[in-house]
Amino acid sequence: MATLGQSVLVVIAAVVGSLLFMALLNRLWPCEQRRPYIDLIGWQLGILATTYAVILGFMLYAVWTSLVEASLNVDLEANAVVELYRLAKELPEPQRTQLHSLARSYADTVVDRDWPQMDANQVPEQSSAISGLMADTVTAVHAASPPEITAHQLALEQLSSLDEHRLTRISQSTTSLPTVLWWVLLVGGVLTITAACTLGAGNRMLQALQVLSFSLLISLALVAIADIHRPFHGSVRVPSDAFHRAQQSMQAR
Repeated sequence: MATLGQSVLVVIAAVVGSLLFMALLNRLWPCEQRRPYIDLIGWQLGILATTYAVILGFMLYAVWTSLVEASLNVDLEANAVVELYRLAKELPEPQRTQLHSLARSYADTVVDRDWPQMDANQVPEQSSAISGLMADTVTAVHAASPPEITAHQLALEQLSSLDEHRLTRISQSTTSLPTVLWWVLLVGGVLTITAACTLGAGNRMLQALQVLSFSLLISLALVAIADIHRPFHGSVRVPSDAFHRAQQSMQAR
């Protein structure tokens, strides 16, 4: 997990390294000697840059979509807890009081334990135990009146939904971008910048500006992917705001 400062250092290192490589290449292989091959190098650079741009754009879209899906799943999980708390009011005692207490405890545990554990690459388990206690509480209900029967059935449905969204959240917190895709992104970036450095432009300032632009854009995109590809890690991640709202909602009722 990279901090903002580390991400900035990575971008600066990529830009400076690219410019130094260009300067070294110009010293070992002067631009005048490369000019006869400028058409060939330019053609290859165009194809390479276009291909890499498509890959990079697709990866950015994929990781951003995963982040949005993770955020939506957290909202649905928090809503299921609040709905269980609301349905508990229609259940008989002692399950009513027990379910109220467990629902509040679940939201507190997710905020205080699950989020720090997921950020530390750990699999949260305490919320799963509380969910099991809620299931035991609901199944122990002996509904008598029609409202109690309806609330009992709906509570069972919400428990199933809660388990589904919790398991999805845990899965999303442990899933990362495959190593082979990182190799594709890194090698593609290196090849694209190298091709830009070999382009024998007559104006060295213009070539330096081109290399700087390529390296800056590519490094920024890679840093963004690294920050986003794990929805519960990094500087860009899903917050626990939905469960904070759930806590406030259950306290107000």
